[in-house]
Amino acid sequence: MVTRRIALVSGLALAIAVFIAVAPGHRGWFDVGVYHGTVRHWLAGGDPYTYLRPPTNLYGFTYPPFALLCMLPMALLGWHPTVAVSVALNVAASAVLLCWLVDPVARRRGWSRWYAFALGGCLLAFYGPARDTVSFGQVNLLLLVLVLADWRLLSGRWARYAGVGIGLAAAIKLTPALFVGYLVVTGRWRAAATAVATAAGATLAAWLLLPGPSREFWTDTLWDTSRVGDLAYVSNQSVQGALARLGVTGKPPWALAVLLVLAIWAWRVRRADVLSGFALTGLAACLVSPVTWVHHLVWVLPALVVLADSGRWRLTGLLYLMLSSSMVWLWWDGRGVAGALGSNAFVWIALGLLVGLPLAGAGDRTPEKALMSSVA
Repeated sequence: MVTRRIALVSGLALAIAVFIAVAPGHRGWFDVGVYHGTVRHWLAGGDPYTYLRPPTNLYGFTYPPFALLCMLPMALLGWHPTVAVSVALNVAASAVLLCWLVDPVARRRGWSRWYAFALGGCLLAFYGPARDTVSFGQVNLLLLVLVLADWRLLSGRWARYAGVGIGLAAAIKLTPALFVGYLVVTGRWRAAATAVATAAGATLAAWLLLPGPSREFWTDTLWDTSRVGDLAYVSNQSVQGALARLGVTGKPPWALAVLLVLAIWAWRVRRADVLSGFALTGLAACLVSPVTWVHHLVWVLPALVVLADSGRWRLTGLLYLMLSSSMVWLWWDGRGVAGALGSNAFVWIALGLLVGLPLAGAGDRTPEKALMSSVA
């Protein structure tokens, strides 16, 4: 049995490695190039929010100033060491996510933990948004670790520190700020206050150290969605992206859609266990964000784990394969009924999970419950 499992994992890992090496779609560490160039441009006296590097980089830095402070160590590194560190950090984040999300499932179900971890690692390496996150040099896997650290803290002896991870993640990138809303909606007031205080403290520190860029970001850059590209571009798998591809423009329809998504989210998270609540919040954050590129869908990972843990293995496998594919680009122009369905496929998946994700009872799927089940 062990020999067969080793052979299966080895063969799967080799096949995925070959696929990653030869498949098209390598992103050339585009985003880490933006981060690296912006940091050096700023230290040379330039405005971090006006940095561009044509012809290969026509998009600028879009994160809050605190993120710039976190990326300062890049100034000490050349280009290739920066790429190496980016890959290493994403691999480390992936390992942490596997320990937190897969290991408790293996414990509860009595599976071989090394085998579950190895298979999970292969599946995560093949997962399309995770592959793109590494290839772009993006930060979403790291932010997901910060946010899920609070899931762990909320369920353990260090609960008084819960909220720090969410606060830091929200100070680096605005999308995780919805997790503060989760803490509020579910009545976790202390954790919510900690998250707000952490985000505010980090933002204030950045304002004191970078007053000019901070003023520019919060008064101008934040509101300029044109900086990140065309909202109707097929890679934008948010509600606003879907509406733009369907020809529905203007703020009122988008605001109404966002309110509807948030209403569904708030109703469901109040009835969910902690992990399911975090999973639903990740889905809602992707949907309501003005721009959710395909690689941002690493935030769907907790929902896939919750769905699989509920016993819906075939459905989980189907959704996983769809999200791991580049199927939305088959309908890049979004024309016709097929185009409306296909070009927004990942939006429909996120909406379907938001509405239909199975929810465990309050207190289930926590780290402590998994440990108790394994001991029992």
